[in-house]
Amino acid sequence: MREPVISFDNVSKHYPLYTNVRGIKNVLFNFPRNLRAMRSQRFEALRDISFDVYRGEKFGIIGRNGAGKSTTLGLIAGVLRPNEGRVVVRGRISPLLALGAGFNPELSGRENIVLNGILMGLTRREVLSKLDEIIDFSELGDFINHPIRIYSSGMLARLGFSVVAHLDPEILLIDEVLGVGDIKFQQKCLDKMMAFKESGITMVLVSHSISSVISICDRAMWIEDHTVKMVGHPYEIAAQYCKAAGVEVDLGDIPQNVEFSSS
Repeated sequence: MREPVISFDNVSKHYPLYTNVRGIKNVLFNFPRNLRAMRSQRFEALRDISFDVYRGEKFGIIGRNGAGKSTTLGLIAGVLRPNEGRVVVRGRISPLLALGAGFNPELSGRENIVLNGILMGLTRREVLSKLDEIIDFSELGDFINHPIRIYSSGMLARLGFSVVAHLDPEILLIDEVLGVGDIKFQQKCLDKMMAFKESGITMVLVSHSISSVISICDRAMWIEDHTVKMVGHPYEIAAQYCKAAGVEVDLGDIPQNVEFSSS
């Protein structure tokens, strides 16, 4: 029997809206009414979703902007907590949610590699054993010894991806990182993802690149209107998603990026 390493059980997540609260005096003098208004007005990011991801599986998540994909990854990573339901994760999480997030701008690229590795739960010795490999992959050259506050966004992307992808991840969370950096770096990212596909690493990939989800993932989930629309084989999910978006394709001709209109 396969072992789930990620389980969502009737999970809902919402955020309060403060659009009708104006000024500190208004808040204080009408506190009970404003409190009720804040509690009643909220943005629903996810509504009663349930799914499992199994050990070693490559699991893709697709859907329009604002559907709840990144919120799902945030709940898996533990940076968000559900309002209702239960999220269970078994294993060490390595998130690629925002490349460069968590770096100290005053430290060098080299020092940030060590810092991030330790924050991921590895020992200093384990990180140092991978240091040269990480630096070589990043192709940052002499910049690796300079403070990252002088790095461009592309350089931060190189460093962030290199750190996470080379520190023996157990559960790898990927949020749209295959579309950052120059073409050469994007190809290196994709090659690394394909190498992970052949390994026992569990991956959860969020992407608007339908072809990437198909080529990398074993199963996919379509989130629509903050709920789970479908879970199944990536080809089937992609075909139904494209059809709903008004893009007529056959399974052998899935486009790179598909997005619903805002209407």
